[in-house]
Amino acid sequence: MASTSTPTTADRIALLEGRLTALRAERDQAQAETRAEAVGDVVDRATNVEASIRLSILEERIAALELDLASAAEEEHVEGVVSVGDTVVVDLGDGPETFVIGSVEQAVAGVETITPTSPLGQAILGSEVGATVTYAPRKGVTLQAKVVSNS
Repeated sequence: MASTSTPTTADRIALLEGRLTALRAERDQAQAETRAEAVGDVVDRATNVEASIRLSILEERIAALELDLASAAEEEHVEGVVSVGDTVVVDLGDGPETFVIGSVEQAVAGVETITPTSPLGQAILGSEVGATVTYAPRKGVTLQAKVVSNS
C-alpha cells in the first residue's frame, strides 16, 4: 500500500497530542459518570466495576501516549536507520508496503502500524535502509523482510 504523503515528526506529534486530548476528555466524562452512579449501598456500587475497568484502561492509554509524546520529542531521527515514529516501506515478499513504526495511537489514516514490541518491529528497529531482516512471527515460523526506505 503506497502513501501519497509521508507524515513529518511534527505531524506525528500533533496526532498524538490530539489523541491524548480526546482520551483525557473521555476519561473525564467516564469519571463524571462514575461519580454520578456511585450512590446507594455497597451492592449497588459493585455493579460499577465495568466503569472502573474502563477508567483504568483509559489511564493506561493516557500514560502510554504521554510516554510516546516524550520520546517523540526527544528522539533524533538518523537518516537511513529505522526508529520509532518513522514511516517505513518494507517488502514482506509481496511487494513494498508502507507502515508507521510506533504504538497503535501513532497510526496514520491509510497506513498500517508496526509496533516496536512486535517480532517484525524488533527486527527492523535500528536496521538500515536496504537491510533484509529475519523475524519469527510465531514459534516455528521464520520470515524475512527488506527495509526499502524510511522517513
